[in-house]
Amino acid sequence: MGASGLCVDGNPAGFLDSKSTSCTRIFANLSKSCITDPALDAASYYRDFTVLKVPINDNIVQSMKVKVTAVAPPGAPHMKDSTCNNVVSEVIYEIEFSGTHGIQSVSVRFKVSNISENSGSSLQQHFTLHFWTRTLSHMLPRSGNPGYITGAPLLIANSGATQHMSILRSEGDGSCSQFIRHTVQFGRNMRTDCKLSLSPILEESNCSYIQQKLYKAFQGMNRAGDLAITGSAHSTQAEEWTTILIQKCSVQAVNCTSCCMVPVTLEIQILWMKVGLLSNPQAQILGARYFYQCHPLKLLSTSRVPLTTVVTFTDMTEWPEPPRGQPQMHWKLPFDFFFPFKVALNLERSYRGDLAGYFLLILIMSSILCF
Repeated sequence: MGASGLCVDGNPAGFLDSKSTSCTRIFANLSKSCITDPALDAASYYRDFTVLKVPINDNIVQSMKVKVTAVAPPGAPHMKDSTCNNVVSEVIYEIEFSGTHGIQSVSVRFKVSNISENSGSSLQQHFTLHFWTRTLSHMLPRSGNPGYITGAPLLIANSGATQHMSILRSEGDGSCSQFIRHTVQFGRNMRTDCKLSLSPILEESNCSYIQQKLYKAFQGMNRAGDLAITGSAHSTQAEEWTTILIQKCSVQAVNCTSCCMVPVTLEIQILWMKVGLLSNPQAQILGARYFYQCHPLKLLSTSRVPLTTVVTFTDMTEWPEPPRGQPQMHWKLPFDFFFPFKVALNLERSYRGDLAGYFLLILIMSSILCF
């Protein structure tokens, strides 16, 4: 950007210097500039050039070059009814940097608009350069050992890289922040609302592009694939992770030929339970689901789509029956206090009767033997 606020091409980008700038372009002949000016064409921001991983003075080999990848690139500008369509109004570079290994990847996203010759033939452009570093799994602090601690970040993994689960965050003007997001904390329900700006004119063929843009906004840069079951899960242990179920929308709206079904609400539903000893239970994740709620968006209309993200935690713990305490002794006592004495007396009488019987039997046997 020049001193007068006009765009100046050739402004170098600083290494690890994330920034955003804006400037204005004025066109004397819009019909000609629409086709010939490379600053209006998205292709000029990523085609036919690469980025070096690290600065070197020797011969540059192919392995040191990083190709710039365009995310859903728009078509080339073209004139139609005194209007220049598909003009680049915003350029966002995402550059992944990894310590001594240098730059790992470069991606670019665009916003396009239309310029009419009746509007003064001027355009305000926005440029954003954002550096970010992929955090290694061993660098992330534990969220529990082993069970999750309430308030600790949820751990997610995608392609072996462990990150914190995050959701959309709004700026001061209510728009969705492109880089700053809320971290999802275990056991704490959350809700965020923001608005995402779309192109002024949306053609019917752009329905898929709009959907992907909104899905990417919901997911962020750290797209979730698996969710850690415990707070100390290791990325190399597959049994310590569970796959997140994702339910998206259908492409075409029902009973609306000029509408596009786009996601406007993301519900992150997380089931968890406590396991282990009653004296020291540990919180573990049972499963999670990304459930998108969709709404028909009319094409060929200018809009800022309101996006809502809701996070809910549901406790599925089934507590066992409480212990009944120590076993008790059950004494069986007679109801009659004199029962022991009666038993002893009966035994004595029975003993006397037995002696008399024995004596009589001896007398009878003696009489028989004598005769």
